[in-house]
Amino acid sequence: MTDATHYRVVRNDEDQYSIWPVGRELPLGWSEEGTVGDRETCLDRIEQLWTDMRPRSLREHLAAG
Repeated sequence: MTDATHYRVVRNDEDQYSIWPVGRELPLGWSEEGTVGDRETCLDRIEQLWTDMRPRSLREHLAAG
């Protein structure tokens, strides 16, 4: 069974990424990153972008010491 759904890469305020079906309204707090395609394409893009899995607030807190 193949997934014919087109997805977009989305990001929240904590710099966490996900995929979301094209045509569905984004949940509050999420915005489009710009990549649209099949599931594999979008997941590959997230792998390139999301190199630090920690939420941004935690990274900033740790950087502040």
